[in-house]
Amino acid sequence: MRYPEFLPDNGTIGFIAPSFGCAIEPYKTCFDHALDHFREMGYRTKLGPNCYASAGVGISNTPELCGKELNEMYADPETDILMTCGGGELMCEVVPEIDWELIRRVKPKWYMGYSDNTNFTFLSTILADTAAIYGYCAPSFGQEPKHASIRDAFDLLKGKTTVHNYPKWEKESLKSEENPTATYNVTEEYRQRIFLAEKSQNAGAGELRELDKAAFEGRLIGGCVDILVTLLGTRFDKTADFLERYKEDGIIWFLECCDLNPLSIRRAFFQMREAGWFKYTKGFLIGRPLHFDEDIMGVDRLNAVTSMIGELGVPMIMDLDIGHLPPQMPLISGAYAKVDAKDNTIVIEHEFR
Repeated sequence: MRYPEFLPDNGTIGFIAPSFGCAIEPYKTCFDHALDHFREMGYRTKLGPNCYASAGVGISNTPELCGKELNEMYADPETDILMTCGGGELMCEVVPEIDWELIRRVKPKWYMGYSDNTNFTFLSTILADTAAIYGYCAPSFGQEPKHASIRDAFDLLKGKTTVHNYPKWEKESLKSEENPTATYNVTEEYRQRIFLAEKSQNAGAGELRELDKAAFEGRLIGGCVDILVTLLGTRFDKTADFLERYKEDGIIWFLECCDLNPLSIRRAFFQMREAGWFKYTKGFLIGRPLHFDEDIMGVDRLNAVTSMIGELGVPMIMDLDIGHLPPQMPLISGAYAKVDAKDNTIVIEHEFR
């Protein structure tokens, strides 16, 4: 696994928009505030041509121009790291325009973004053996006052290796066009759920138990399930090869859902399981889905997952600070990780090996 160098003091942060561009509010003002914040901290900034663009369909520009921006900024010796301007809907169309041989060949660079950016953070890991960070996009750094998770995410770019959960989370955002830099409205108490089912020799899982603690280690991969199942089965899906390369480490999947309702989540986990993606898995880290309270035909966010992967007989830690209901712990896709969950807290230590 290739690991980039961390952001040096007074280094240069590059910004790109391979998915959504900051062309409308509240994103534009948030992004502007983030740029001011980084500059006040002593960092230089370099913007790609699509950061404020809205010429594309579901993305900032055409797939060709989005891919061109990513390729050039990734290889640009003037930028130390890359942050994306946002998630979005159709970055999958940019994937064929990314020069994956270039990504494998040039000096690695930290790329941080989440949601639709799974199209890069996941594929960089499995196609180029190059680590990437599944974490906040650039506009999040423009909020005032800044939530502790924002500072922690930046510390990860600076070389901190440990992440952890937070006491409360946001169910309803206060951010709007009128209040674009609002901080997180954390009103809900954090409660992680740890499940383990007996490994079944037949179809389905054995008895499901809820645990107070769990600890496991392995190599991290994952991202937004909505995006992962779009990539599954395409010519870019080399997941099976990656699993074989790192089978001695074992795999930790971190997964979270955006638009998928409970039934869609259940179908997606079925699809990933039956495609063989969960081979060699040591444990799962599951974020809070955007459809948190939804129940359809008796399927909710919990049994949508446990019913599909419980048969693997490994810990499933759910309702974590990962994904679309902030705050979120940034995770390094490709890193070796040690997970320790107990007393309603979770600590994840990244190791670069």
